Amino acid sequence: MSMRPFVVAVPAALLWGGGWQSEAHAQAGQPLPAGVTTSMVKEGATIFTGQGTCFVCHGPDAKGRIGPNLTDQTWLHSQGSYEQIVQQIKTGVPPTQSVSGVVMPPKGGSDISETQVKAVAAYVWTLSHPSAT
Repeated sequence: MSMRPFVVAVPAALLWGGGWQSEAHAQAGQPLPAGVTTSMVKEGATIFTGQGTCFVCHGPDAKGRIGPNLTDQTWLHSQGSYEQIVQQIKTGVPPTQSVSGVVMPPKGGSDISETQVKAVAAYVWTLSHPSAT
């Protein structure tokens, strides 16, 4: 009988440690951006599929529909930092700046508050950084 080697991948950060915000994030492998909390991420997920109506264009799983996929590492209008995502949600994507041809109104056309925008941005950031969740 032939045995296959069994390999366990351990993120280097877990081996060497380093400034994690909490034990949960240390186990996940990547800290949340400064000022972002897990409760913001949870609230953002609720807003994304509800009042924020983000799911209408980005799909309920955020993998794209009319709007682009938010779960991969490809960012069309920024480098994908939390701050840039907040700004993108606030300002939207006008026709003159749309790389994909899809226009996004400010706040996706919803009436969400500044605090809710930040929560949605926190959630969206974690979609492309799954080791942070």
